[in-house]
Amino acid sequence: MIYILDNYVFIKIITMKAYLLFTLLISKLFFFGQDKIDMDKESIKSMCGCFDVGFHFAETFSYSNDTNYTPSDEKHMGATEWAQLVEETDSSVVIQHLLVIGSGENTMIIKHWRQDWIYENTEFYIYDHDNKWSFQKSSKDKVEGQWTQKVFQVDDSPRYEGSGSWVYVDGKKYWESTTDAPLPRREYTTRSDYNLTIRTSRHVIVESGWIHDQDNKKIVRDNGKEDFVLAEEKGMNFYKRVEDAKCQSAKDWWLENSEYWQSVRNVWSDIYLRNEDLELENKFEGKKLYSVLFSMDIKSSNKKIKKAIMPYVKSKS
Repeated sequence: MIYILDNYVFIKIITMKAYLLFTLLISKLFFFGQDKIDMDKESIKSMCGCFDVGFHFAETFSYSNDTNYTPSDEKHMGATEWAQLVEETDSSVVIQHLLVIGSGENTMIIKHWRQDWIYENTEFYIYDHDNKWSFQKSSKDKVEGQWTQKVFQVDDSPRYEGSGSWVYVDGKKYWESTTDAPLPRREYTTRSDYNLTIRTSRHVIVESGWIHDQDNKKIVRDNGKEDFVLAEEKGMNFYKRVEDAKCQSAKDWWLENSEYWQSVRNVWSDIYLRNEDLELENKFEGKKLYSVLFSMDIKSSNKKIKKAIMPYVKSKS
């Protein structure tokens, strides 16, 4: 009886130790996961602030069969940009970019692109071509630990979105994703020989600010045909952090205009929540949507804003 009791006590002790080790392991995994999420959010938020930006693009390879093919000229542009933290939750970060043009009394603010970051997002609007986006759902396991970056046009209509993990290795901090995207503005105003960009974006956090490193493919896409890679492009956008005072006018502008653009985002949010393919009109009554929204009174009602946006959303009927 003593031998049996000793074994029973021994087994019970081993069982308790195993339970405690299991509990400790689960706790460590949970806290490590939570620490990683917090690290990721800090990396994302480090893209906020005032920056002097250098935009640099060069076409690297061309695959056209046309002997008269002319590659795009190299582009080198500069700007000052304020990246405003608009919203933050446990699993999302919203950043609005504003261009600062001029200085002093001649300063002008232009609403630029927006980036929304969502943790383990499973719903995507993937760009197809010709102003069409395909709604796609992903399984939870495919986006485990990943962040989706959703990029929006100046009028808060969709642009592109992709998912990837933030990586911390050898002193480097970066996020990377490859996805289909519309032509950039610098291209679609001058090029009509391709209709899609396959964009690999790499956001690298550095001591001086951050770098948007891009490797892009210029694609010709026709329904029912295999994509043709017309050319490749390298892009390097350097965001060098400067004193916030240089962007004070943008900060003031956002305080005055933020409620209006929140209403615009709310209208678009209702459209995205339909969870269906989306096709947009390029113009309505000869006007681009951004020009309509930029010219509206910032005190406009939600109803009036919705009335302005909806003609650009093609009906499924």
